[in-house]
Amino acid sequence: MDLILWRHADAEDGLVDLNRALTDKGRKQAEKMGFWLSQRLPKDARILVSPARRAQQTAAGLGRTYETAKGIAPGATAAHLLSAAGWPETPGSVLLVGHQPSLGRLASLLLCGEERDFTIKKGAILWLTNRVRQGEGQVLLKAALNPDLL
Repeated sequence: MDLILWRHADAEDGLVDLNRALTDKGRKQAEKMGFWLSQRLPKDARILVSPARRAQQTAAGLGRTYETAKGIAPGATAAHLLSAAGWPETPGSVLLVGHQPSLGRLASLLLCGEERDFTIKKGAILWLTNRVRQGEGQVLLKAALNPDLL
């Protein structure tokens, strides 16, 4: 299974967290990363997006149909994200468009074996995959990319 973690792009400040929109910078970040992902993400990838406006706008940069998943809203735990994605049993690819610190904690859990604070920059992705070697499950980092590098 491939699991792609995409942190929402740069967003406005605001009192109502779920209503915060992307800034001009954030829209550019979402378009850049969305274009990069669209060239590499399998056509049948499952795309799950937080209900927060900034995450929805980030996912729109991909130009594909996606599902809104309340389980990955701000404040979700790493366990909620794993459950939503179906890691590691789900075949194929799953893209989660979500938030810090949830995505960073999930990345830490999968890569290091324990849930710790790990920062993913706004608009950036981590592309992970799993495999079994000699009976042992492994997680591999396939890509880590910030939109400023595109």
